[in-house]
This record gives sequence, C-alpha cells and structure tokens, in this order.
Amino acid sequence: MLALALLAAAAILLPEPAPAGAAEPSDGLRVRDGRLVEANGSDLVLHGVNHDFIWYPDKNASFAAIKAAGANSVRVPLGMGHQFRRTKPEEIRTIVTLCRRQRLVCILDAHDTTGWGQDKKATTIAEAVRFWKSVRPELAGQEDHIIINIANEPFGVGGDWPWVAQTSDAIRALRAAGFRHTLMVDGPGWGQDEAFVMRDNAERVRAADPTGNTVFDIHMYGEFDNAAKVNSYLTSFTRRKLPLIIGEFSGEHEWGDPDEDAIMAYAEGHDLGYLGWSWSGNEKAYSYLDLVQDFDPASRTAWGKRFLTGPNGIATGTREATLFRNGTAEAPTAPRGTPVRLRVADVTSNSVRLTWKRGSSGTTYSVVALSGASESPMLTTSHADVTLRGLTGSTEYTFAVYARGLLGTRSPRSAPVYAVTPPA
Repeated sequence: MLALALLAAAAILLPEPAPAGAAEPSDGLRVRDGRLVEANGSDLVLHGVNHDFIWYPDKNASFAAIKAAGANSVRVPLGMGHQFRRTKPEEIRTIVTLCRRQRLVCILDAHDTTGWGQDKKATTIAEAVRFWKSVRPELAGQEDHIIINIANEPFGVGGDWPWVAQTSDAIRALRAAGFRHTLMVDGPGWGQDEAFVMRDNAERVRAADPTGNTVFDIHMYGEFDNAAKVNSYLTSFTRRKLPLIIGEFSGEHEWGDPDEDAIMAYAEGHDLGYLGWSWSGNEKAYSYLDLVQDFDPASRTAWGKRFLTGPNGIATGTREATLFRNGTAEAPTAPRGTPVRLRVADVTSNSVRLTWKRGSSGTTYSVVALSGASESPMLTTSHADVTLRGLTGSTEYTFAVYARGLLGTRSPRSAPVYAVTPPA
C-alpha cells in the first residue's frame, strides 16, 4: 500500500529526446550502472541452478523441475568437441526452447575451456569464440533471455595466464560478429580467481566491450572458505559497480569447504545473482554436489535442502524475469478499443516510463497501479507516452491502462506490465 500511496503523487512528463550520439538501448538483457537489467529496465537478480546437459541430454524434465523449485534461471554447459562431446545445433535449439517454455533465463557456457594450461584436453578461449560463431543462428533473436558465458573456467591456477588479453579479444570478436547478447566471463584459476587476475583487471576487460554489456562470473569453492574472503572479494566488485554473478558454488568441495552461508547471505543482501552447482548427475565421488538424487525433484539432498529452501535460498524472494509476465504481446482478439502494446521503459529507482498504441483522436487514458485484486488510479491523460515519478527503489510494480472514447465509454483494461525498480 505504501508503494501505491507514493505513486498517487506521480508526475507526468513527455519523454525528452535522446542526446546526440547516444547509444541505442539493447533489445535484450543489458548492464546498467553495474546491474543486470531487462530490456524494459527492470532489475534482474538471477537465482538459479546449473544443469549438466552435456552429460545428460535426455534429462530435459529437469528444466521444469528447476523452475518448480523456485529458480528464475539455469546455467547449461555446452560441449565443444574437445573435452566433451560437441553439443549439436538442434540440441541448443531444444535448450533455448525449454528455457523459454519454463520461463527461465538461460546462461549457456562453452565448457571445454575448463582448466586450460593444466588440463591437457582443454581448449582455448579463441576456440570458444569459434564455437559461438558456429551456433549463432540458434542464439540470434534470443537476447532477452539468453546469456553467453564465453568460456568456462578458462585457465588453471596461477597469475601469469593471458586472461586479460584473451578475454578482451573474445569480447571484441563476438561483438564484431554481431552478437548482441549479454556476455559473461569467468575468472582464471578454475573459475575461482585465486590470484585475483579478474578482480584486479575487471575494468580493463569491461572496456573491451563497446556495448558495455559484459558481466563477470566467479566460482566459489575451496578458495572461499570463510566469510572474510567471500565478503572481501564480492565487495571489490559491488563497490566499483562492476556487474558480478556467482555462477557456481556448493556446500562442500574436495579442495576446501566453501562458506555457503556467507556466499548466500552476501548475495541476498546485495542483490547479486547466484547459481548452485548442480541439479543432479555428478560422479559418485562428488554426489555431495547434487541438489537432488538421481534427477528426482522429490528427493533433495542435504545440499539441495540448504540451497533451495534454507536461509537466503532460491525459494526466498526470487523474482521471475518480467519478460515472462509482460503484457506486450496481447492476442489479436483483444476487445475493440482496449489499449494494446503497453510497454515499460526507462526504469529508475523512482520513475518509470509507460507507452502504448495511441487510439483514435479524442481518446483519453486512465493509468492504474495494480496490487492483487485492487486498483489505484494514477492519472488521466490524452497522451500515450507518460512518465510516472515518486516510485520506491527495489519494488515491483504492476500497471495497466483503460481507454475512454469521445462518447465516454470505458474500454476493458489492458494486459498488465511489470517493472522492478533498482535500488535507490
């Protein structure tokens, strides 16, 4: 009710023209002010699970089970034909379809780069770029819910790997090839960045992306065995407003005991995305990494119970991407006169812009905020492009519009749209 009360004082402003030379906004996921946001500007915090598709391509019921467990995202390793069987284009199409059907944001990672320089079967970041180029037809047009994780854990331990140069080259190459997706880059040191190469050079790598649409990915296992280490590393990114996701972590590990409580508490407290490793199917010696036993969602392991329903787990406050709840794609059978193509744009911590298709001359519009079954009148206008102010940061809003013609008859309510304001 507080949010609706604040909205009642909203101001209406016509949109100002973009400054000359301003970059066109992405039509998919993008980075804004150190945060991952959707195309409509809504803040997106990924809470999800890794699913081992390259080893279990027949366990596709897992996508629905992961969604049912409360996740809003899934990270899926793909094989390149070096360490692992090459994932076929039709399999990638299946993954993309399943993610969309289950309303999951999907992170796809090229997995064969794992531990390059120490694992003899691993391949290079440059090979990962060639792989992505080869499967671009399967990914183009999916920028609103697909993130490309360029190379999984691309180097072994040590601080003398050419991570900065090769990662920067990969970003530039993918942009030159036409990729508009959000890109994700892993740290070296088997993803744990134990020598702080990624931490200390993140700005240089970010600068390599002409679109600024790159996020960093840290994997937190044995190197992060206490809260001080966890908090120090994550704070180094949040303080500099560098976008970071914890793409893998677990409750146990053979090379040290991760502090999962500290990882999840920091992520929840600072709205950082995190994804646990992994749904099911790890080798018997590493079965402690499974969230469920034998892909049975009803048989959760100790790690699964901790991660899914424990303190700061994904069952706590995970928001589905607004993409999957957005009302911009109404059916062509909408009653005559109903406002259509309602869209959200330019979301800030205290304002949001709404646009819709203008009706006939003389039509006026009533904008309402929805809260459950109740409506709160916001404003009446003759414009089809307005900005609402007086919003609260870190809050999800739902809006809809009525139209009223010259004869005074009010239309049915439009399909709703959603916006999640970023922190103030």
